[in-house]
Amino acid sequence: MMASFGHGTRRHPRSRGRTGLRSGPDRATLGIIGVICAVAGFFVLGIVLGPVAIVCGWLAMGRSWAGSRPATAVVALVLGAIDTLLAVIWLAGATGPGYGMF
Repeated sequence: MMASFGHGTRRHPRSRGRTGLRSGPDRATLGIIGVICAVAGFFVLGIVLGPVAIVCGWLAMGRSWAGSRPATAVVALVLGAIDTLLAVIWLAGATGPGYGMF
């Protein structure tokens, strides 16, 4: 049987589960980016890279606490929270008495 114009031989080229948009980064990539940002945040710009790691970890988890979670997403979320907390404590300690000129 020959296919005519506009009517291909394959009626459903994609399965039902793969019809979503594929324009954004996938969950594994977001988890890895979050872990890298969290580890780098321990050395430089923790107040910036910590929240970035938290957001990447949250998006890699699928924006929910329920269900299965990739390990990299949980690591990014936890390390980002620790990183942010340490940066805030460091900033609060740096603004206390003893570091000023008088």
